Amino acid sequence: MSKQKLLYHCRECGAKAAKWAGQCQDCGGWNTLDESNHTSSATANRFSGYADHSSSTEVETLSAIQVAALTRLSSGLSELDRVLGGGIVPGSAILIGGDPGIGKSTLLLQAIANLSLDSNVLYVSGEESAQQVSMRAARLQLAVDQVKILCEISLETILATAEKLKTQVLVVDSIQTVFSDELQSAPGSVGQVRECAARLVRFAKRTNTTIFLIGHVTKEGAIAGPRVLEHMVDSVLYFEGESDSRFRMIRAIKNRFGAVNELGVFAMTEKGLREVTNPSAIFLSRHEQEVPGSVAMVTREGTRPLLVEVQALVDESRQGNPKRVTVGMEQNRLVMLLAILHRHGQCSLIDQDVFVNIVGGLKMMETAGDLAVVAALLSSFKAKNIPKDWVVFGELGLSGEVRPVVNGEERLKEAVKHGFKFALAPKGNIPKGGVTGLEIAPISVLRDALAYF
Repeated sequence: MSKQKLLYHCRECGAKAAKWAGQCQDCGGWNTLDESNHTSSATANRFSGYADHSSSTEVETLSAIQVAALTRLSSGLSELDRVLGGGIVPGSAILIGGDPGIGKSTLLLQAIANLSLDSNVLYVSGEESAQQVSMRAARLQLAVDQVKILCEISLETILATAEKLKTQVLVVDSIQTVFSDELQSAPGSVGQVRECAARLVRFAKRTNTTIFLIGHVTKEGAIAGPRVLEHMVDSVLYFEGESDSRFRMIRAIKNRFGAVNELGVFAMTEKGLREVTNPSAIFLSRHEQEVPGSVAMVTREGTRPLLVEVQALVDESRQGNPKRVTVGMEQNRLVMLLAILHRHGQCSLIDQDVFVNIVGGLKMMETAGDLAVVAALLSSFKAKNIPKDWVVFGELGLSGEVRPVVNGEERLKEAVKHGFKFALAPKGNIPKGGVTGLEIAPISVLRDALAYF
């Protein structure tokens, strides 16, 4: 006989506790313990998703294993293929997270429609009916004659159907709705999500089936469920976008088959997501006239250099505690740059409100924008325009030095492609032969850059 008892699972690390506590004893997370029912049985196999007893357990040397040529599948969306490292690897498990209504289901429906032309695909919907999915496909004008759909949330039924149909690409929308009969807890609980994901990943490796898992996100923006879910899969993608913008960005946070932090850009239209092949065009506003506080910089997302506009506004503070507001960059980074500017640039903004914005909703993840932010701040503070054909990038150190950044020559060449004529760049990033069509000013310390603003 099975005996039920009450346990508490940590939604961050999956640890178990016999009683509720404010803090998880394993990972230290606060208010992360959720109540769940646990069934103990001598015959229950709780680790069926982690082991395949029919597989060989012989030990081999790594050099004796024959490595087959990796053939990737094209999703028909070049931006999605870029984020995945050049295409979809057969047998991989890919987790996609994002805010509700951001376009996760639309993206995968478009991709699976393209994949159905050459592969056997199955779309599993646990949240919508077949009629709803069909209506979306008709609105997007997709060719879905070969797309099979299954409205089911039972894991055992999903795996049996995929095995019977010899599915090559499987989409599960979403992992939080799927449950296994081996567990008594409700769908979406920590145990169910972890067990279902483990068995789906094991199925992908055993049958060489590519699996896309759609995951919900929490209020903080992280994928809901235990953090071990992200460790199980091969790739973790986040779908980002502002509610008032039609542009969507998909970013790789983890990728075993390509570069991390790779960025793909889409535009949401009436007929679905359209690829943006030149993202720099949306991140540069290209004012008709030069304005103070605006400067162009070259950032790098994964393997792609992007031209981005940095805007700053410096205004006299009417309060005793001046504001420091950032959109698209870390606020602590701005505070550090203001301290460097005060100490090594003899320019104090201690009595000024400072606002910094990265245009287009992009989040600046690297330090190469330090010099551009300082340039925008000085331009706004002195009400001095920076020419539209100037581009600035470089990392600032605490002692006032301007450090070189990775792929500096590639950034300079990207600036030339978009019509820029003059660049302020770290001295260590300037190639010996220069860059054709671009005048470059080498910057070693912050004082060298101040002469231009």
